[in-house]
Amino acid sequence: MTIIRVALDTPLDFCFDYRWCPQANAAEAPAAALVGQLALVPFGRREVVGLIVAVDVDTEVPDGKLKDVLAIRCQLAPLSPQWQALCAFAADYYQRPLGEVALPGLPKNLRVLKTTMLDRALKKLAKAGVAHDATPAALPVLNAAQQHAADVIAASQGFAPYLLYGITGSGKTEVYLQAAANILARNDDAQILILVPEINLTPQLEANIRARFPGVAVATLHSSLAEGERIAHWLAAHLGVARIVLGTRLAILASLPQLKLIVIDEEHDPSYKQQEGLRYSARDLAVWRAHQLGIPIVLGSATPSLESWQHAQTGRYRKLELRERAVAAAVLPTVRLIDMERNKPVDGLTPVLISALKLRLERGEQSLLFLNRRGYAPVIACDACGWISNCTRCTAFMVLHKPEHRLRCHHCSLELRIPRSCPTCGNVDLQPLGRGTQRVEEGLQAIFPQARITRIDADSTRKKGSAQAAFETVHRGEVDILIGTQMVAKGHDFKNLTLVGVLNPDTALFSQDYRASERLFAQLMQVAGRAGRAAQKEGGSAGEVLIQTRYPQHPLYAAVVNHDYDHFATELLAERQQAHLPPYLYQALLRAEARELETAIAFLQQAASAIEHHGITINDPIPMTMTRVANVNRAQLLIESPSRPALQAFLKVWLAAIRNIKTRAKWSLEVDPVDI
Repeated sequence: MTIIRVALDTPLDFCFDYRWCPQANAAEAPAAALVGQLALVPFGRREVVGLIVAVDVDTEVPDGKLKDVLAIRCQLAPLSPQWQALCAFAADYYQRPLGEVALPGLPKNLRVLKTTMLDRALKKLAKAGVAHDATPAALPVLNAAQQHAADVIAASQGFAPYLLYGITGSGKTEVYLQAAANILARNDDAQILILVPEINLTPQLEANIRARFPGVAVATLHSSLAEGERIAHWLAAHLGVARIVLGTRLAILASLPQLKLIVIDEEHDPSYKQQEGLRYSARDLAVWRAHQLGIPIVLGSATPSLESWQHAQTGRYRKLELRERAVAAAVLPTVRLIDMERNKPVDGLTPVLISALKLRLERGEQSLLFLNRRGYAPVIACDACGWISNCTRCTAFMVLHKPEHRLRCHHCSLELRIPRSCPTCGNVDLQPLGRGTQRVEEGLQAIFPQARITRIDADSTRKKGSAQAAFETVHRGEVDILIGTQMVAKGHDFKNLTLVGVLNPDTALFSQDYRASERLFAQLMQVAGRAGRAAQKEGGSAGEVLIQTRYPQHPLYAAVVNHDYDHFATELLAERQQAHLPPYLYQALLRAEARELETAIAFLQQAASAIEHHGITINDPIPMTMTRVANVNRAQLLIESPSRPALQAFLKVWLAAIRNIKTRAKWSLEVDPVDI
């Protein structure tokens, strides 16, 4: 008999001891349990799968209360000590139980009672074998800066963090691929992990990778995969069959026993921060994992996060620069500001922008209109009495979706029919206020009835595969004008797109979120970078970006016009340092939610005074900006410290005290919050 310790996916901050008696199990049961294996155990009235974290331990559980392990997943190789250390670090840093970190990152079919799909996937992989031919297809010739960056990365010894700072269209992806080719060629077992911020960016990059490395197995990991696909791809990574793994943020927790290079594309993107459950930063965990394994990591961006920029300025990261576009004849687009006070818009579009769209249509070129607001209009209103379409369950408006004849809350998903008259006064003349992508699409169809217009946003791409299909129509040249949200702003290489129009960016200039200007600048530079990526055709248009704004004198827009991220980031870092904000300060956010706002606030007040906090700043509890969501009221408490170790030490003691507070409020803690 052996006592083993198992981590389970529970909110309890400890592991559970069980008794393992192999002779009492099936004949195929292993003679010994191993750390890193998965075990099926009883937990309350359920049977669950947990991770074995220790074997042959001393237990304080009386023998009569010890429960037996039901089975061990012996057909699966144990998860490596390095992977376990990664999970342990994440659990410790983000103040979560180990089981809540390690287990949700595993495919669902590894955590269910039946092993049918696991066994089937293992047999399929065994038949496929491991492909070792890493010989790449014909390599494009790099310019001097690209070649230097690829050579430096490939020649790295030990832990080496690089910030690959390259303008849009400078060929950062080609640097990733050629550095990866060099590393794969030197090591028959090497694995490369490439992360992208959004699922819709994976098909194009995956196609490029498979074309470049036809003899190498490639696996993809993201939340849109069917369960059968996900377990097959995860196993390919875990067993070393997949030499290149491409994925979104969840892929950073994948088991990769021979990992030799990590790439974080668009490293500035907020999508790398998980916003529910374990609120981890995939970018930050990737840096820790590279340090743990002693391997290079590349963080690529045209607009790096201020955290990464500061690390490059202080020498913690080595900065590699790509200042020219990869296509020799392609240059950065010209950015012009359209003053909406002087050039009055009609149906949201200024005459200058309409003329530019008409010119591209005449020349057979593509245009992109960027508006980060989906739906038809943000709200409908009654001019007679002032009624507006508020959500009854949230502190938010219900958005008009005209094609579906619905009002929809984008926070709680409540849907209602559009009222025929004002619910307050009976007025039948209800008006849409503001514009979303649907309304812009309607207006463009009226102005350019012969144009092929496509809209890409979360509403038009709900079905699986619809986003990829829509992007493919753009790449094939079957679209004249593309309208989209942030889904179209980054990562896509539209060869025939020469004009980008930006609608309504001004709202971010006045946000209470101190990161809003950083995000707006990155968004504008990214979407601007879609224009003019190919060489200019004879008689064709150069890349051009038109930004409609009521504040053309704002310094942020001046930096965008000049493509001057360096100056913008330096100024913003100076402001952050003066204001004592990240990256010069470290934060944690305690959130509470309850049916009554007073209950949430009262809990946070108790938490604030739970223990002494010398050297730690605990701000007053306040309602969240979006106070009510789905009839649940929310509040928050911000904790700050100039020292990360001091904050971590405080949080460990503080959380132990908070757990003893009796409250009806649900609460959660986020370390390094990105939305405050």
